[in-house]
Amino acid sequence: MDVTLEQPARARLITSEEQELPVRATLRYASTDPLAVHIDFPAEVALDGEGVSWTFARSLLEEGVRRPAGGGDVHIWPCGPARTVLELHSPHGLALLQFDTPALRRFLLRTFAVVAAGREDLGDAVDRGLSDLLGAPSTGGEGGREQ
Repeated sequence: MDVTLEQPARARLITSEEQELPVRATLRYASTDPLAVHIDFPAEVALDGEGVSWTFARSLLEEGVRRPAGGGDVHIWPCGPARTVLELHSPHGLALLQFDTPALRRFLLRTFAVVAAGREDLGDAVDRGLSDLLGAPSTGGEGGREQ
């Protein structure tokens, strides 16, 4: 059975003036894409006025709540015992967000209850990834990655 988890999350966007602006976000996990987590942001916080979704490895989020992790477009690190920083790089610039660490840990525990670490079915995930990359229809079920 396919399971999708969604959890609202409060984040604080850190501005270049070191102000903290509240931002609504949704943490999302789908058993059909067991290695990934998604963070969805509403249109009102995007530069282009459209909602945006960031997708990255669940293992990156798990590591990042404990110690600095990441590379490329996504970096995550703990900021004291109560907050975790998420740094997102895009062609439009950089976003620095703080999340409550207990909320991220709760979300991770819920994802592991759906698909335990090391128990991910990689066959379907690889098939979908290759199909998305090559622009061919997937044979391993419905859907694919968001654009």
